[in-house]
Amino acid sequence: MNEEAELLRQRGEPVIHLGIGEPKNKAPINAILNSAAKLSTGDIKYSPTDGIPSLKKAIATYTEENYDKIPDPDNVIVSSGAKQAIFNVLYTLLNPQDEVIILAPYWVSYPEMVKMALGVPVIVTPEDGGLHPRMKDIVQAAGSATKAIIVNSPNNPSGLVFSDEFMGEIVEFCEKKGIYLIIDDIYHKLVFDGRRPTPCYEFTDKEIEDSKIIVINGISKLYGMTGFRIGWAIAPERLVRVMTNVQSQTTACASVILQAAAEGALTGIQSIVESLRLTIENNRNIIMKELESFNGVKVTRPGGTFYCLPDFSAYNKDSVGLSELLLRKALVVTVPGKEFGMEGHVRLSYAGSVKDITEGIARIKWALDPDSPNEIYIGNKKLVRDWL
Repeated sequence: MNEEAELLRQRGEPVIHLGIGEPKNKAPINAILNSAAKLSTGDIKYSPTDGIPSLKKAIATYTEENYDKIPDPDNVIVSSGAKQAIFNVLYTLLNPQDEVIILAPYWVSYPEMVKMALGVPVIVTPEDGGLHPRMKDIVQAAGSATKAIIVNSPNNPSGLVFSDEFMGEIVEFCEKKGIYLIIDDIYHKLVFDGRRPTPCYEFTDKEIEDSKIIVINGISKLYGMTGFRIGWAIAPERLVRVMTNVQSQTTACASVILQAAAEGALTGIQSIVESLRLTIENNRNIIMKELESFNGVKVTRPGGTFYCLPDFSAYNKDSVGLSELLLRKALVVTVPGKEFGMEGHVRLSYAGSVKDITEGIARIKWALDPDSPNEIYIGNKKLVRDWL
């Protein structure tokens, strides 16, 4: 879909991208200055595989301030993005045929990474037809082969923030059963409506070294620094040692220039985080207003991230076909819900401009809703709907 959209753009077509997974903001000035200072030394060599000490210290401070836990340096490993951190965890934990419970809707990479590590992804979809996971569904799916559960809240693709009750229950379940709980917390500060994220460690009395909780985070979404590719994992030392060995045989280490940028972001002025959050929350309000006036579309109000996952099955139960139609007819890029384990839904991103959001939804309405006006201007062309 992205390749086709890029070809259309190159031909000068006014494509609107509502599938984008990154904010539009600039990188924090402290990140730029810190990386530039490192680059200007000309001393750009390998770093320790698990990360430069000053960045690990900054991550420990961040963890203390936001999770009320102080990890030792041996509990921290820096990777080339949170995605690599998750893969390192899975490669470290899994033996062939070990099962990993993945909660639908899920980020598209989770099942594939589990399979690459020779594990078996076990998809758990809420039996009530909603988007919020239920413990009873998870308990039914868990068995003797279950090695880990992946939880992502705020959630990509739905934008839901899971309840404290659920998070408490799943932490207790994993600690009791000896199942590793991989918390993908990459969106943890992008929450709305005055809510503050409750740190996962609040639900256990165990220290990091003795807990089954593994926390994944990074700078991509928090600071809008997706291209810098720096993430990390907080885990017991015995796991970090193995993850470090895994990483040493793949990427060796993250770039010292990009690690310097991450350190600058974490230790610099943090107002950019709140500014980004407020912008995204405003965009959330706008896209919800547009979608709520859309006949036949059901959408659960997102409490975080910059995504929502409306149900378009009243128009087309085939989400791939629907996304192809919207790109071909309306020049709007969306992501099929099938990719996230939720057929009939489409993921929409509101990380872009207000203009893109409002115009994009208007085009989707024109393409799908027979009660909407039959004509629309896209770019400088007047189009007439002739397929409904």
